[in-house]
Amino acid sequence: MLLSVKDLHVDFPIKKGVFARTVGWVRAVNGVSIDVAEGETLGVVGESGCGKSTLSRAILKLVKPTSGEITFDGRDILHIHGKELLAYRRDMQVVFQDPFASLNPRHTVEHIVTDGAVVHGIVDKATCHDYAAELMKSVGLDPEILARYPHEFSGGQRQRISIARAVALKPRFLICDEAVSALDLSVRDQVLELLAELKKKLKLSMIFITHDIGVVAQVADRIVVMNKGQVVESGTAKEVISSPKDDYTKKLLSAVPRITT
Repeated sequence: MLLSVKDLHVDFPIKKGVFARTVGWVRAVNGVSIDVAEGETLGVVGESGCGKSTLSRAILKLVKPTSGEITFDGRDILHIHGKELLAYRRDMQVVFQDPFASLNPRHTVEHIVTDGAVVHGIVDKATCHDYAAELMKSVGLDPEILARYPHEFSGGQRQRISIARAVALKPRFLICDEAVSALDLSVRDQVLELLAELKKKLKLSMIFITHDIGVVAQVADRIVVMNKGQVVESGTAKEVISSPKDDYTKKLLSAVPRITT
């Protein structure tokens, strides 16, 4: 397996009083184990607060797990530092839910999508512009926009810029954390198609996080359903969608809008 998570726990303290004493714990992720193979897309589904985003942040090393194991390509990523961590940052990229919040409003599109590539030595400043232009073409945007700023674009365009920034580092793994939940339906489908094209072209492995089980069915090879910090059901996308076993999964499926005539 390319990515393996074993019995992961992430707890956050509840503090009260003048001295901020710990009076309890929030078990955000409670014993989660998942695997993602090379070239596979794993869908992680659950309502807000179920722990799916905390799981992704632990994998990205943005929050520190309380216990458990996370290995990537055979490396224990919870104990890497320095150059090893820098290499991991390049291999593991993320597309966040809100592109307006995740894009620096003071930087141009060119700076946003190439800054990381310069840090990692993929391009130098002399070739930044041409590299940025190619990235724009790869996500369906006109290279003429490179001198503009995030506030000048629609939500769908900003999310395409976020995707371009993520793939600029030529990663092996992409985490999409509610990457289409804030988009209109028509734009959402376009972004999903774009992600599918990039996955095939760049040979990416992916974790696709969403609260909408109807969306994840379009992109995932396997689905993991989370509730209250735990995995309550897992299987192939076809198995989970057509023959759900857990009552919580059935409730998620019943909430998917259907057109009736």
